[in-house]
Amino acid sequence: MSHDQSRTHHESEAILQALKDDLLVTDRNGTIMSVSDATKKLYGIEDRDVLGTTVYQLEKEGVFTPIVTPLVLEQKDRVNVIQTTYFGKKLLITGVPVFDENGDVWRIASYSHDITEMAKMENHLKDMQDEMTRVKNELDQLRRISFGYSDFFVESPLMKSCLRTAEQVADVDVNVLLLGESGVGKTHIAKMIHQQSPRKDGPFIEVNCGSIPESLFEAEFFGYEGGSFTGASRKGKPGLAETADGGTLFLDEIGELNLSLQVKILKFIQEKQFYRVGGTKPKTLDFRLIAATNQPLEEQVAAKTFREDLYFRLSVVPIQIPPLRERPEDLTPLVTHFVKMFGEKYSREKVLDDAVMQELYMQEWKGNVRELMNLIERLIVTSPSHVITHSDLPETYRHFSGKLQSGAEVPLKTTLEEVEEQVLRQAKQRWQTTIKIAEALGISQPSVVRKLKKYRI
Repeated sequence: MSHDQSRTHHESEAILQALKDDLLVTDRNGTIMSVSDATKKLYGIEDRDVLGTTVYQLEKEGVFTPIVTPLVLEQKDRVNVIQTTYFGKKLLITGVPVFDENGDVWRIASYSHDITEMAKMENHLKDMQDEMTRVKNELDQLRRISFGYSDFFVESPLMKSCLRTAEQVADVDVNVLLLGESGVGKTHIAKMIHQQSPRKDGPFIEVNCGSIPESLFEAEFFGYEGGSFTGASRKGKPGLAETADGGTLFLDEIGELNLSLQVKILKFIQEKQFYRVGGTKPKTLDFRLIAATNQPLEEQVAAKTFREDLYFRLSVVPIQIPPLRERPEDLTPLVTHFVKMFGEKYSREKVLDDAVMQELYMQEWKGNVRELMNLIERLIVTSPSHVITHSDLPETYRHFSGKLQSGAEVPLKTTLEEVEEQVLRQAKQRWQTTIKIAEALGISQPSVVRKLKKYRI
């Protein structure tokens, strides 16, 4: 070796050793030609162990794996791999080809970055994400079990059963039919199903089938093309059904449709295709269907006023929502919620005294939750004092007004006993069992038994 060659060699070695990152150079056969001090420390090897040895041999001995040399030879380009050492370290290996004058790979230089801590951090983050997902799922489940959904304040087993069913079917595109009297919360449950479904980011379109005149229903529901009838817009108009694409279509009061419209709705539901009024090209929609009615559809089917095939198409999963009078356990949480909600809305902090609550428990609630909500709003707005008393109630909600007004003319004890007896008699007619009576009146079950015996009820 000449003096200049020797000097060049020593300079190359000096530069090699000065590199911060480790560096390893092999020929095209994988024989190690040079190795930096950093590499020796990284792999726990000495010059005599590796110089002249192939990377294939070191991989076989378990010093590191995988090796980058054959990949560089194959691709003739820069290659990155994740390598694991004998000591368990994780290294990001970069292999770079060096070409000769003929364009063939002559040397392979590889250098690395220790990413062991990065890999540990990545695994730690993944574990944290898994744990957060697990905790979120548990919280969601607890939230669902306690039925803390917005606008749902439920204690009764009947209503809890309804919400469980709704929650179970929310994530599948099955048709749901909500049954129940007006005001029980059918729309709220439909919205809950939508919010719990994969379509929650899509539109929720509510169509009240009973509020649209029959002569306008098709144009409003399916839309129309420009100039298709007198008074129609020149540009045409999309219908309500069209706006539900990608989301949930809620057909409320479905039992109000006449037979001719029922046929068209059935075809639309089956095919998820329709024509605008005056249109010639079919439109296809992707939607999830929920229907609701306060009508006894089975009786209408028997009377031939509601199509049987449409009924079965709608009621794949029927959910019967009980009226408020059959779930007295829900009255107190609902009242508490409405008092708070309207108190905040009108900036009027109010409380109900016990006499008012007793009256509320005695009501039939023909309008169900909607009627209760309207009454509480009225009381919050009209009562003059902080405490809402019996005299603040509208006349139709006072069962005991006559007895209470005559209290000054008879002994107080007699008046109270008369009122108590009347409350107990009505409670016995409504709830039958002493346990339910106790829950509704807020007293113990032995007290109920004793008082029923006292008044021979």
